[in-house]
Amino acid sequence: MTDAPAPPASLARLADFADLDHDRAERRGYPEAVYCEGKTPAQVGAIAAAVRDCGTATTLFTRASPEHAEAVLTEVPDARYDREARMLAWPPEPPDPTGGPVVVVAAGTSDLPVAREALLTVTHLGRACDLVVDVGVAGLHRVLARLDLLRGARAIVVVAGMDGALPSVVAGLVPAPVVAVPTSVGYGAAFGGIAPLLAMLNACSPGVAVVNIDNGYGGGHLAAQIAAPAPRAGA
Repeated sequence: MTDAPAPPASLARLADFADLDHDRAERRGYPEAVYCEGKTPAQVGAIAAAVRDCGTATTLFTRASPEHAEAVLTEVPDARYDREARMLAWPPEPPDPTGGPVVVVAAGTSDLPVAREALLTVTHLGRACDLVVDVGVAGLHRVLARLDLLRGARAIVVVAGMDGALPSVVAGLVPAPVVAVPTSVGYGAAFGGIAPLLAMLNACSPGVAVVNIDNGYGGGHLAAQIAAPAPRAGA
């Protein structure tokens, strides 16, 4: 009888503030993500070291400040860092895509940070993904010009602030489910994303699911699950 291997020393660094869910990918099919906002760079760096040493599946670090990114890159220098999305991914290369394609749609350029968070999430969870930018309802010809791409998607993530009308428009044109992500983009009466959130929850078109304000990760994750390969018979 052989002794079980000793856990990596890096796990001991987490004892006071984290307990990583290394089995989540096995249990759910998708790995745990690390939400960095509110954590210190030292805490995020220690988590990155444990992820590296334990061989955890693809791990996303979301809402990462430049200081968080520096701490992660110190432990895993090859991690992919997208400053605009405030996200890191390790390992840096996404898996080969399976399942159906996803399209992420950004209503305006100001919505791009959240849209890129959704895009990277979808990609690193193993789906092919395209990004369509600046197609808000102020110029409907722009979204109509992308209908062929949109109608070929298994799932669509629509990211919008201001009046939040774009998810309803898109959902009325395509067969795929639409995941609506309200953003905090907008003038005062948008109330930091509350106005588009309520508009999306009241969508007239069926087939629209809504995630929280600025939650590109949550929107991308849901779309990746919708677009997953069909389970094998008997599995």
